[in-house]
Amino acid sequence: METNHLYHPNPKFTKRYLNPADLQLYLETNFTDSLRIVGESAEGRDIHMLSWGEGPNKIFAWSQMHGNESGSTLALLDLLYMDQADPSRFRDLRQKIQLDVIPQLNPDGALRWTRRNSLGLDINRDFVKESSPEIKILKKIVATQQYDVAFNLHEQRTIFSTDGQHPATLSFLAPSAEITRSLTPARETAMYLIGEVSKKMSPMLAHRVARYTDEFYPYSAGDNLMASGLPVLLFEGGHFEKDYYRKHTRKMYYYALLAALEAVADYKGERDTTLYEQLPENRESHYDFIFRNVSLKTDFPCVLDIAVQLREDYQPGKEEIDFVPYTVEVGDCSRKRGWQEFDCQGKYILCPTLYPKLEAVADFKIEGLDFTFAPQQKMQP
Repeated sequence: METNHLYHPNPKFTKRYLNPADLQLYLETNFTDSLRIVGESAEGRDIHMLSWGEGPNKIFAWSQMHGNESGSTLALLDLLYMDQADPSRFRDLRQKIQLDVIPQLNPDGALRWTRRNSLGLDINRDFVKESSPEIKILKKIVATQQYDVAFNLHEQRTIFSTDGQHPATLSFLAPSAEITRSLTPARETAMYLIGEVSKKMSPMLAHRVARYTDEFYPYSAGDNLMASGLPVLLFEGGHFEKDYYRKHTRKMYYYALLAALEAVADYKGERDTTLYEQLPENRESHYDFIFRNVSLKTDFPCVLDIAVQLREDYQPGKEEIDFVPYTVEVGDCSRKRGWQEFDCQGKYILCPTLYPKLEAVADFKIEGLDFTFAPQQKMQP
């Protein structure tokens, strides 16, 4: 595993927002010989697949199945950039694996920064019905190739922690193949490989590596591919303290991808699930902000908590996403924590309405409290 100081993000892509046209131009300019069009999105945008490496261990990966989850695509672009900058760095790895990757399966959603495609469909819940052209492309590739492993690359919200205290910066899953969640050979293989990844990532992300819930989703890609006998590793890039633009998460995602590629390259048929099972499971434990013990100016004594989430928003023509604060809970938030918390004992809320409205933009202030809803940013080393 490369040490941290050797990582350099791809300088062509510095934002979380990743325009499909910019991605296409970059890939077509730099990887003509290893790039091919595998189909079109619902709106007619080209969907590309890139092949990296020439080894016997074949991996199929897809990113941005959900258009507003660009972290894995950016990590892939970092890997390609690092390889181009110093081809000797990954020469041995390239000789052991062949990675076929769709960098942006949902370019229509990526353009709008939405989870769903332009038809309003969640591609990851369309495996059976096949209402979207994008899922048909994915299924055709898997059906016509003999892959050893698949990587299903995603991101998750800031609400998850590993232990109620530390954010789940990286979470992994070996999806269930059926409703009883039995350990099939393919699932045990995926568990072992994830365990090898966690072995390398846990020291870099102390208390911030988890596993995702393994309930069976009968309409999702990962679960169905696992049921077919193909080992699937689900990646989820999540929150890191003061890192809403996910620059540090992107860096950790890069190292996780590299660790997974190395694990597949060196795989000898092991199916030990111990390390996987030792990973803590994601806990839905946090809001972005909690204001505790806020007083309302009512005719009766009323003290409550207010929880606020920053929701990602993209406006056409801009180069980066914005964060809009929404009030998501009012009342008793004692069972949750906030990545930022404020004790407002004895302080009154100032807002356009008597009560803060749920699912509305949080435009309130607190008497005597200086705060901003702007997302915190981690200082980069």
